[in-house]
Amino acid sequence: MTTVRIFFEKQGEAAYVSLLDLQRVFHRALKRSGLPVWYTEGFNPHIYLAFCSPLPLGQESVCESCDVKTAAEPPYGAAWAAALQPCMPGGITVTGAAAAVHKAGEVAAARYAITLPAAAAPALAAYNAAGSVPAEKKTKRGARVVELKAAVPALSWQGRGDTLRLETTLPCASDGENLNPALLLGALQTLAGEAGAAFAPWQCRILRTALLLPDGTPFC
Repeated sequence: MTTVRIFFEKQGEAAYVSLLDLQRVFHRALKRSGLPVWYTEGFNPHIYLAFCSPLPLGQESVCESCDVKTAAEPPYGAAWAAALQPCMPGGITVTGAAAAVHKAGEVAAARYAITLPAAAAPALAAYNAAGSVPAEKKTKRGARVVELKAAVPALSWQGRGDTLRLETTLPCASDGENLNPALLLGALQTLAGEAGAAFAPWQCRILRTALLLPDGTPFC
């Protein structure tokens, strides 16, 4: 039995497809595709599915993956992508499939590209000038305060017309620290308000561009 990792992008309106709904999407797409995936045994067999570091609602990505099991021999790649894509809703693009190399638990960080309105420039400068930028992180065990400057000491950005684009890397370990980029965005909104240059969440875009292993190489 081989674990096949299906790679896909999740952009546009698909950013508002929750993990539970995404599981339903892949169950239906895999059934319709006719691909030889493995079903669990028991009274109610279903397709084995596992998503690595699922995205929070409203965020986009070009590096998502879904693991399935199969007894079929390789290659998978283009043939699996071609079979799945016609079954996918708008905003989800299957980019390939291959035998899984790394375990999901090996992911240590994620790289993001965040687009902000030009009015956010004072907030970015204030972040860099601040000695401490605390943020409240809510978990199932309750809320706790994390120090954003410990994970991201400084921000760098580029202007693109009436928008700004910054790229940053945040911890994304399943069994360790995991920082949602929305925490960083929330801190920037607070700093912007203090600087008299407030901006709204709908003016921002969070795009995950890579999942990284501890040595900084891409997860695959």
